[in-house]
Amino acid sequence: MLVLAAVMTGCGGKSNVTLSDGKVNVVTTFYALYDFASRIGGDKANVINLVPAGVEPHDWSPKSRDLKNMSKAQLFVYNGAGFEGWVHDFLDSLKKDSGVSVIEASQGIALLHGAAHEDDHGHDEKKTKGKDEHGHGEDDSDVDPHVWVSPKSALKMAENIKNGLVQADAANKSYYEANYETLRKQLSDLDAKFTQSLAKAPKKEIVVSHQAFGYLCRDYGLTQMPIMGLSADSEPTAQDLKEINKFVRDNQVKYIFFEELVSDRMAKTLAKDAGIETLVLNPLEGLTQEQAKAGDNYVTVMENNLQNLLKALQ
Repeated sequence: MLVLAAVMTGCGGKSNVTLSDGKVNVVTTFYALYDFASRIGGDKANVINLVPAGVEPHDWSPKSRDLKNMSKAQLFVYNGAGFEGWVHDFLDSLKKDSGVSVIEASQGIALLHGAAHEDDHGHDEKKTKGKDEHGHGEDDSDVDPHVWVSPKSALKMAENIKNGLVQADAANKSYYEANYETLRKQLSDLDAKFTQSLAKAPKKEIVVSHQAFGYLCRDYGLTQMPIMGLSADSEPTAQDLKEINKFVRDNQVKYIFFEELVSDRMAKTLAKDAGIETLVLNPLEGLTQEQAKAGDNYVTVMENNLQNLLKALQ
């Protein structure tokens, strides 16, 4: 068996990437795509996740050596919508005869803009239900890329990945379609749980560490107030903090949500100042090493997210 190994490094984490000629090689850019591709590909696919466990994808970028090795896979799956800032250069570098099938997993999902909008009370907030953008152009600087955080979007992404696997390995089409149907049912059930449970929640407003939950809020009738913007490392201004505190008071918010892969310092400081508590809301940009060892996946993490949302929205 031909084996090609490359070390992928980023922000204190490492993962071994091994391409094999025994299966269809699939390279994904972050965890949610890896999970979907692994479940659909089953034992016919060798699925490689570029970003190591415990590393925030916003902080990761490949080296030139990594890009070269990615071009040797049969299928490359990326999110799009501006999430992977490096991806356009990589795609431009691919030769037409490279043999790599490319899937933009967010294709077909109505995108949200992440720019601030003014709400009914006159405060500038990064609104959940922004203007939809159906195109996937080069300039994605103001587009919210976090489509996968909504199970409704995840359904479309899984379908796109299934189509990519069929395109790359048509001989196993029926196998991929059967696995996809199993995943589709799980995601449909998850979507139904979110729809039914959140519709009954007495509150609809959440405060989150960064603006990653716009699609979840749009699809299930919630409103997010982010501490930081579309990037998890952006810093709030003094005016932002003032508006967040007012939002907490006006909506009687009981919890501020934080994420495992980024610093919880700001969320905990705001919660302490407001006399409220914190909870985890995982945007599934990656798993912690503990979650990976425990066998968590997209569905189990999202089910935990739902329970925390319901607790906060009472």
